Amino acid sequence: MDFGLNGKIALVTGAARGVGREIALSLAAEGANVAVNYHNSGKEAETLVSQITANGAKARAYKADVADFAAVKTMVDEIVKDFGGLNILINNAGIARRQRFIETKPDDWHRQIDACLYGAIHCCYAAAPHLDAAKNGRIVSVIGDSSRVGESGLAIVAAARAGVVALMKSLAREFGRSGTTANTVSLGLVETAHDRVWVEANREKLVKLYPVRRLGQAGDVAPMVTLLASPLSGWVTGQVISISGGFSMV
Repeated sequence: MDFGLNGKIALVTGAARGVGREIALSLAAEGANVAVNYHNSGKEAETLVSQITANGAKARAYKADVADFAAVKTMVDEIVKDFGGLNILINNAGIARRQRFIETKPDDWHRQIDACLYGAIHCCYAAAPHLDAAKNGRIVSVIGDSSRVGESGLAIVAAARAGVVALMKSLAREFGRSGTTANTVSLGLVETAHDRVWVEANREKLVKLYPVRRLGQAGDVAPMVTLLASPLSGWVTGQVISISGGFSMV
């Protein structure tokens, strides 16, 4: 199937590793030019760029903390200058800390909310004029299912990502007239999760929560994101699509 992404320009935040990396590779495999955003993983980002370009697509790495609006604005301006526009925004970057709520501190709240909620706001705001000019822009935000169903130990990131759902629904209504869509993919526990030690310690118990009896892989996520980023999804907007192995069914 031709996803119609040849020559499209995509920004993937938090693209150097894990789910973001697989999304960037998937988009590039369909012919998109990819701006690889990273914050601290410069070596991994450059390795990804080399892999994409070796396969015939265009890619460049851009360092920016999505929690910093000035840095995001500068990054988007550089992408538009380098590639000639922007068609697709994938909000993937974020921070999650597994802690009991009563053990968290204000610094924990701000760090996660700044990266997860404000990060998406910053990227959408900086990208919006360019997506609007493209007339068929695509925004896809990646969250965790804790934002939809709740999860002990993830109250702060769940609250932040739930705000992203509201942002996507609102932008879907606001930007629809120009052809830009905004959707959310909500993930179950993916093997590239930040808290691998905790996952390994609880693997047997966790797997039983999933009807398919396994945790997710980054490659399970990328195809749906690629579809939502493509012209084929032009009549899909404002939706929250769960990719969770059946963990949640609401």
